[in-house]
Amino acid sequence: MSQAKGIREVGYFDCPGGGQVVVDRNVAYLGHVKSPNGTTTVDVSDPKNPRLLETIEIPVGAHSHKVRVANDLMLTNREVQPFKGSSSPDGFVGTGTYDVSPPAGFRGGLGIYDVSRPGRPKHITNWETGGTGMAGVHRFDFDGRYAYISPTVDGYLGNIVMILDFADPARPQEVGRWWMPGQWTAGGETPTWKGTAHRCHHPLRAGNRLYTTYFHGGFVILDIDDMSKPKLVSHVDWSPPFTSPTHTALRVPFPLEGRTVLLVADEDAQKLEPSPTAFLWLVDISCETRPVPFASFQLDCFDGSPQPDFTGCHQPCEKITGPEIPVAWFAHGLRVVDISKPHAPKEAAFYVPDVPAGSKRVQSNDVTVDDRGLIYLYDRIRGLHILERC
Repeated sequence: MSQAKGIREVGYFDCPGGGQVVVDRNVAYLGHVKSPNGTTTVDVSDPKNPRLLETIEIPVGAHSHKVRVANDLMLTNREVQPFKGSSSPDGFVGTGTYDVSPPAGFRGGLGIYDVSRPGRPKHITNWETGGTGMAGVHRFDFDGRYAYISPTVDGYLGNIVMILDFADPARPQEVGRWWMPGQWTAGGETPTWKGTAHRCHHPLRAGNRLYTTYFHGGFVILDIDDMSKPKLVSHVDWSPPFTSPTHTALRVPFPLEGRTVLLVADEDAQKLEPSPTAFLWLVDISCETRPVPFASFQLDCFDGSPQPDFTGCHQPCEKITGPEIPVAWFAHGLRVVDISKPHAPKEAAFYVPDVPAGSKRVQSNDVTVDDRGLIYLYDRIRGLHILERC
């Protein structure tokens, strides 16, 4: 049974689970985790009765779990399925299509679509990248002109940072790139980490900065005043001693008690060793060359004992409208975190949906809000819940 405090359900859309939901002009765009489901568009103008508009498929063995929409363009990632051989308590990875390679000739990158008719994507082209392993683009940001992406690139170990210009959507052009020293193996660099533990996971732009997570390499702040030459401002890495990879670094767009604050979410997956669940950090970046972690938020229900992957923190809402931050908390649904007193963040509300069919527990993967204040909570296994504060 669903559980809630300060949240009520407005509507529900039954669909395969996914990685990301964004809402633009009363259309929800859903990126799916598991092929052949690629991207789904849903009319949410009546949130009590969401209505399917279009579906786009992706070849089996690949996936397209991230989506962004701006300036009448929709971008989707194209990535070789990255979850082969891994497992979760829900049994949804390491089985079925997750063990199938993509078709010969499949190239990861981005799918580019015209959505001048909202919710009715028209394919323009694909932008392709190189690299091996988790080949393609993972997470990315898009402002309608520039995309800030995490591609694999030939000659580099793991995903790097790249900026693409979409002035001509049919011919995206690379503007600049940045990589952590040690990634450019073709240039003679030698990594100080194992495998692809340090790799670009999620760039987010705010002003002339890119706040970019690097998985088990922590996060970096990049100066992109000159986009052709991104420059390192600072780098923070707490993994180890903490065991969870760094997933999202999100700047709060207003001061908190005179501080400039970065919300940093660790991801409760692919931990270095069995350990307690991942949580949310608050980092003071008032002096951005010396970021200072000064507070954290964790659920009261945990006792510090090791927990299975996909139990704890995952992804905060990237559209911040006030000091209450909705956060997708994997097996514990939606948690709304009040950061108005940044040294002492606290839970203001929560919503845990019913367990979806085919899963042993919920897997809340992403959350966003629209201009009406509605909250969209997207499960990794199945279903989109449309919610509101009460």
